[in-house]
Formats: sequence, C-alpha cells, structure tokens
Amino acid sequence: MKKSADKWKISYAGYNPAKEKLRETLCGLGNGYLGIRACSPEHTASFHHYPGIYISGLYNRLKTSINGKTIVNEDMVNCPNCLFMTFKIGDGDWFTPGSNELINFHQELDMKTGLLTRELVFQDADGKKTSVKVLRAASMANPHLLAMKYSITPQNYNDKITVRTMLDGRTRNMGVDRYKSLNSQHWKIKDLGALETKGAYLFASTSSTKVNLFEISKTKIFRDEKEILTQNNVFIRDEKAVIKDISFSAKKRNTYHAEKIVFIYASKTADTENPTKLAQDALKNNPRFDICFENSKKAWESLWQKADMEIKGDVCAQKLLRLHTFHILQTASPHTAKIDAAIPARGLYGEAYRGHIFWDEIFVMPFYDSHFPDITKTTVLYRYNRLKTARAAAKKAGYKGAMFPWQSASSGSEETQIIHLNPLSGKWGDDHSHLQRHISFAIAYNLWRHFQQTYDLDFLISYSAEVLLSIAQFVASLAVYDKKDGRYHTHNLMGPDEFHEKLPDSKTFGLTDNAYSNFIIVWILLAAKESISLLPQADRKRIFKKIGLKDADFPLWQDITEKMNIIFNEDEIISQFDGYFKLKEVDYKKYRRKYKNIHRMDRILKAEGKSPDDYKIAKQADVLMIFYLFNIEEAREIFSRLGYEIDKELLAKNYEYYVKRTTHGSTLSKLVHCSIAHQAGKGDIAQKWFKDVLKSDFHDTQGGTTPEGVHIGVMGGSLNIVLQCFAGIAIKNDEMVIAPSLPKKWKQLEFNLSYRGREMRALITKHDINLQIIRQKDDHRPFKVRIEDTHYFPFCGENLTVPLATARQNDRTTE
Repeated sequence: MKKSADKWKISYAGYNPAKEKLRETLCGLGNGYLGIRACSPEHTASFHHYPGIYISGLYNRLKTSINGKTIVNEDMVNCPNCLFMTFKIGDGDWFTPGSNELINFHQELDMKTGLLTRELVFQDADGKKTSVKVLRAASMANPHLLAMKYSITPQNYNDKITVRTMLDGRTRNMGVDRYKSLNSQHWKIKDLGALETKGAYLFASTSSTKVNLFEISKTKIFRDEKEILTQNNVFIRDEKAVIKDISFSAKKRNTYHAEKIVFIYASKTADTENPTKLAQDALKNNPRFDICFENSKKAWESLWQKADMEIKGDVCAQKLLRLHTFHILQTASPHTAKIDAAIPARGLYGEAYRGHIFWDEIFVMPFYDSHFPDITKTTVLYRYNRLKTARAAAKKAGYKGAMFPWQSASSGSEETQIIHLNPLSGKWGDDHSHLQRHISFAIAYNLWRHFQQTYDLDFLISYSAEVLLSIAQFVASLAVYDKKDGRYHTHNLMGPDEFHEKLPDSKTFGLTDNAYSNFIIVWILLAAKESISLLPQADRKRIFKKIGLKDADFPLWQDITEKMNIIFNEDEIISQFDGYFKLKEVDYKKYRRKYKNIHRMDRILKAEGKSPDDYKIAKQADVLMIFYLFNIEEAREIFSRLGYEIDKELLAKNYEYYVKRTTHGSTLSKLVHCSIAHQAGKGDIAQKWFKDVLKSDFHDTQGGTTPEGVHIGVMGGSLNIVLQCFAGIAIKNDEMVIAPSLPKKWKQLEFNLSYRGREMRALITKHDINLQIIRQKDDHRPFKVRIEDTHYFPFCGENLTVPLATARQNDRTTE
C-alpha cells in the first residue's frame, strides 16, 4: 500500500497479482442493495482475479453428492458480470494488466465519495504507449445503478481502437477454494441481446429459488464531452454472454471515454418478464457517468455526516475505522430497509460462509442503533418474517417458542452444512455447529438493545416484542431443573467457542451448562418480562394468544432467573461448560514451532487424528463474551440474582485464564479480548488488541480469508470499541453514561450519536466533554446524562461542556 496522509483514501502503487484478490475485497463497492468486487474490468475469473456482483438476499439452492451424502447448500449468488470491459489497438491482443509492460499502476479507493480509481500506463510489443484510467461507482443514490468510466489515451500513436464490453452470464460461485467440489452453476439464462439504443440486456433466473434478474447496460464513447461516431458489432457467446465491440479511430494524445451505465434488478415476481421495456425505461434519460457519480457522492455525504468518527492524533486508526464504516454502510444502508434482507457475515463482496447470516450482527448492531436505527429494524423484520419457520424448528427439536438457525439465508431454515472440509487433511467431517443455539440469544439481545437505545414503543409493540417473547419461550424450555442441587441446567448446546462439540468419549453432541448460554438466558427472560410491562393490554393479549404464552409460564421464568447454574472453580474461574476443567492442556509452544499459525487448532488436531474436544482450547472468546455484552455492573446484577458474587478482580482472573487458551481462529476473538482487557484496567494490552482488530481485514491476518469477503463483525465491533470503551458511552436504565478513556495517542474524538429520538454531537478531549443536541423529535421525556457521577439534563441546541477531573482522567487514560 502506498502511504497517504489523506485519511479518506486507500491507495496501492504497483500491480501485484498475488495481492489482487485481497484488494478486490478491500476496495469493493456497494450500496446496501448490491456489492461488487474491485476486480479489474478486463479480467474474468482466474487464479489471481475474481469478479463478483452480489445482491443482498439473493440466494439459490443446489444439491451435491459428497462421500455418499446428498448435500444441499443455499448460496448468495454471484450475478452475471456486467462490468467487463477491455480494448485492443488495431488488430492486436485484448488488453489485460500483466499482459503488457506496465510502466505505471496506481489504484485508489476514496471512501468519502465511494469512488474507485485505477490508473496505469502500459507499452505493447510494438512500443505503443497507452494511458488508461478507470473510474467506478456503485450508486448510493440509486441502488440499482452501477457506473464506469473507462478512459483511453494513446500517447505516441494513431490507430483504430476497439472497446469490448460484455454482460457475461457464464459466472459461477467459485470464489472459495474449499467449496469448489460443490455445485456452483446457479443461473439459467432466459434471454439476452442488443437494444437499438446502443445497449444490451441479459435476463436470467436462479435454478431453484426462481429469482428473476435482469441487467441492462449502455456503453457510449466520448471525446471532449461529445459522443463520437463508432462502428458496433454485437454477438452472443455460448448462449450466455452478450458481447459488444465498439471501434473508432483514435488520435495521439486524445482521450476517449467509454462510459458504461448498468442497471440491475432482481425480483421474485413476474415483473421481469419484459427486460427490453424495463431497459428502455431505465436508460431513457441517457445518464452520464459524472452525473451518476455526483448523485451518489451527495448520498455518501449524508451518510458520513451521521456515521463518521473523527480522530485527531492517530492517522492509521482514523483511516482504518473509516474503512470499516465504509464497508458496513455498503453492506447494509438505508436501501436495505426497503428489501427483505439482513447482514451477511462476510459482506456483499465475497462467497465465504455462502453469504449466510450468523450471529455477527451482535457486533454490528450497536453501530446502527447509534447512527441508523432504522437499519436495525430491517434486521429485526428479517427475523420477524421468519418466525413461523423458527417456531417449527423449535417444535421439531422438542422445544417451545422460536429457535432460529445458526446459519440463515432466504427462507429462515437451518442452512448450516452437515459436513465440513478440513483443508489441512483434505477430508470431509461431520459438522455439528447447528447446536449453537446462541444465535437466538443474539437476536433477542440485538432487538432489546435497539429498544433501549431508541425507546421505539411502536416498533416494540408491532414486531420486536413477539420475537423477544418467542425466544424467551425457547430459552425457558432449554432449562432443566435438578432437584439434587436446586439449580437449572442446559444440555446439548454449543457456545461461541466452536472448537468443542461434545465431551471426550461422549456419544451425545452438545455440552452441559455452557456459562455464556446460561447467563444470557437469564438476561433474556428478564428483558422479556420488562417488555411485557410496556405492552398495552390489548397488544399483550394479542401477542400472548398468537404465540401461546400464558401468565402461568412466568413463575418458571422467575425461578430460572434466580436458580440458573453457572460453574466456578476454587480460583474464581468460570467454567466454560461442565467438565471443562477436566480437559487436557495443549502445548502451544510446540504447535507454534511446528505450524507457526495455530489459529485453527481444530483443523490441526483433527489432521493429526486428535480431537479438540479433549483439550482446553478455544477458537474465540466464550466465557468472556458475557463481559463483552454486559459491563461489570450489569453482569454483577445477574450473577448476584443467581447467588454468585463477582468483581473486577474476578474479571481480570478470567481474562488471564482464557486468553492463554484461545487461538483467535475468528477475527471476533481479538475484538472481545480488547474490550475485556480495557474493562480489566489493562490499557496497554487493550491498545495492542485494538491495533490487531483494525488490521484484521486490511492485513488479512487470518491468512487468506479476507479475499473471500470482509469480516463485518470485527468491522462493526471496532466501532463499538470506540463508542463503548474509548468514548465510554453506556445506556443504563433511563440515562446515558459518558465515561471517556481515550487512547494516549488520541487528542480528540468527535462523533454523532442517535439516542431516543435525539441527534447529538459529542466532542471528547483529555480535558473535557462537549455535548450538543442537534435535533430531537417531539418528545417530552427528560434526557439524562451522567458524567463523572453528576447528572445533566441538556436541551436541544444547548452546548453542554463538562470539564473532566484531571486525577480521574489520568487514571482512565490507556497507553
């Protein structure tokens, strides 16, 4: 990467084929409806390049026979490549970077405007030098619009130039090596061809889910802002691609702009059966690239006004936090609120996890709650619309209420694979990760935190309460009372760790008394009871009747919240699950010497014929997730209800114990450890974790996973660390607490925040806090802020400045 002082830009100097797939992901563009990888337009899929276009919520199901089993996978589908473009000089070869002598190459992503720029100069075998500049944008103003401006300048020759553009329906899902043995041909091309208005169209349908898709493009050549005369030739290849060659006479030192405007539509209805008419309607205004880009730029400006966190004193952190914000907004934007979709764990520019929705939203939702609460509503509605399926799943498994799937896609059915490929051994093994029932816990957590942040009673009454209460029914049915110890226990569950599927030598999969699960079950039941108290009588009666909830159920809920079992040892270490302390230790030094990278110790152990179930080892934080989601005060209240006493010293002990036994095989792990280290007063260690968190995707620290898609959870979580740890924002009962603890290098932190109908601007330095309420809805509820144990009641338009006590601030400042 080329170093740049511009805090809004990511720049690369030089063409490096080995790094191209990583750059294609990091520089990907999107608008919440669709996402596109930053593959150079001249390339089709190859070892070093992978063009990809994905639409949020667009999935297809295919069957594959593996090891005598029929595997059904539902994938987020790679759409036909509509951005292909290249050119040739005279009768020469078609240009691709790397096929000629590159004299100069520069690529730049402007996160502020959503513009990707690629500039290069090359020389062919005849000594002809050509400058190429490519601008690309995925419109944030119109979610169906993609625009590209491909500029060609002959530097030392006059000759015919032919531009080739294509809508390529031959695309398959081939972006993840370990999935390549699975069927990947998702599209059936229904129609394609040319339009009289210099355009082309492609109409396709997914093979099983029957989603219709159509792409319409128009390409024109301009010089000096005037369209030039060209010769056009259109032909079809393999009945799946429509290709258009546009030829013109080029003169030395003149620049020619090939502008390609594309509209993409996807629908599950029959309104895509006449693509020609829709193409003409979409392109009738003959939009130019510059106009399309300016409209998108304005939309981005509006988003950044709400979302940007401005840091003084740390250029690297500023740039990478903006990169994370950029990708989060491209994965789910205000456009997402108009469709039935949620947030895929790996964003909209890759095929890892098959584009499924996991629990990663639990790390992202605080950002949306604080800046774009309506987008959070979209994710709640995605679950609400699949409640019927979740109830059926719970009933089938022998539980009550609603049990959501660990991996979800279009229907809300369980999409977790039943077998998994170990790339180290090359063998397929059974996969039991569907036992991670904590996905339902995460959904309940997200929607209740959303309510606490927004106090949107209408949405709670109409949607959230039914989801929350259905999950509460489910978690209550997980708890089993044991008369011997007078405690409630849970069985056959997996925690966030993922390495442990069962106890050694057990024939039953799942674990007993996972501490994280048991703790959050109690919290969910308490939140559910509070939500009931807020429901009007008529709505309470309606929801109760719909989901089969009765007042007679509440004594059991109350009993569970007072008698749930959580295991501690004599050193005050919380047991990850019953039997954990009996497991064997791992010689980490030995494995690091042998394998260097031991993030995925589960794969290493299985490849050696061993099982991670036998060892005290974790992929990511499990017990510590309790203290990531709940600060020490919240956690103490629940533990105290259960008869256990905890304090900050216990938190520190558990951090030290589990960090030594965690391999961080998930990017989420370092995120959680950063938060816990900060809470435990280990400021210098927290800062090291935070640097690792920021670099997770940018440096592809998981060793090849980022080219398959960004990690949305760690990106959202990094912003949450800034708000909750460094700015010290917390919602407690009916007040907002601000207890800042800026990193030593940071001089100032400034950001916008949405809280209960109020839009506010906060500016935090080492010396004071300035808070201004910019606007608020008509709401007469008092707004209470607590800063250093003093309460304030700011009103709209007021500039509230609170000096920070020097001694207190010095205690909080992290290294």
